[in-house]
Amino acid sequence: MNHTSRIALISCLITAMTPVLSLAQKAPAAPVMVESAQRDTFSATLWVSGTVISQNDARIAAETDGRVTWVANVGARIKKGEAIARIDAQNLHLNLSDSEAQLASLKAQFKFRDSSLQRFQKLTASNNAAATQLDEAQSQLDITRQDIKRAEVASAQIKRRIAQTEVLAPFPGVVAERLVQIGEFVARGSQVARLVDTEHREIRAQAPLSIASWIREGMQVSVKHNKRESLSVINYVIPVGDERSRMLEIRIAAEDPAWIIGSPVRIALPNSEPRELVAIPRDGLVLRGSNIFVMRVNDDNTVEKVSVETGIGLGGLVEVIGNIDQGDLIITRGGERLKPGQIVTISNS
Repeated sequence: MNHTSRIALISCLITAMTPVLSLAQKAPAAPVMVESAQRDTFSATLWVSGTVISQNDARIAAETDGRVTWVANVGARIKKGEAIARIDAQNLHLNLSDSEAQLASLKAQFKFRDSSLQRFQKLTASNNAAATQLDEAQSQLDITRQDIKRAEVASAQIKRRIAQTEVLAPFPGVVAERLVQIGEFVARGSQVARLVDTEHREIRAQAPLSIASWIREGMQVSVKHNKRESLSVINYVIPVGDERSRMLEIRIAAEDPAWIIGSPVRIALPNSEPRELVAIPRDGLVLRGSNIFVMRVNDDNTVEKVSVETGIGLGGLVEVIGNIDQGDLIITRGGERLKPGQIVTISNS
């Protein structure tokens, strides 16, 4: 084949490939999801177990003895001051009637003796009665006055016991357990029902004493429940360690309505001195054997492969050591088959 024929053949091949190249250049950019790298001051974390508890969880006791006539059903929502249980008060009402009758009798005696005292005072003034009679009348009146006070106290005590036959809720909550049944006899101090406040909740957790210096009240920590992670505030750090377990107790706010009483949770607590570092979402890491790298999106929407090393874990984030800085767009979804230099379009929906 001469030189002229070769040139003609190459020209034909180029002409035939032009539509293919044109289609490749017009191929749609790959959609990806990205998140920005963060530079901040972080600490290593230690995950500990915790439990959602109620701030008010009590076994309510009777304040008087008697036969139980009614107990709220399990699951009943009780307002503060409403009855949880009732105790038969018939005998107390009879005692109150007797006490009030005695009080009325004493008041009648007081009225009679007061009139007698006034008569003796007039007779004594006209020298028609002895002073001893006046003193005796005054003494009897004073004794009756004291008897009336005692009778009034006795009536008040019976009324109070009648009021106590209604076992009232000291806080709003849900009846979690009935500890007595209708018809049973209870003594003063006997538990009748368990009441749990489901509105005011918190998380109770145990932390090692070794990290106590890095925990403080008001600090936000990550809380994981059913694969969902959110931030909550440490309300209290009880600075008293257990000598056997070498643990101290912390209380954390539980504001998520999905966290019902008794739910197990995991809490990420600081485990080192804070230091400045760059962190990215864990989904941005690509593992290929012993190699770890990320796919970064450049300003021209092309992909760049950046080798990194990993450091401490930060909940859903992880420290990266390498040519990554704050604000770099790291691909977290859709980057598995990308190649360096490929054009992408960002779609975080």
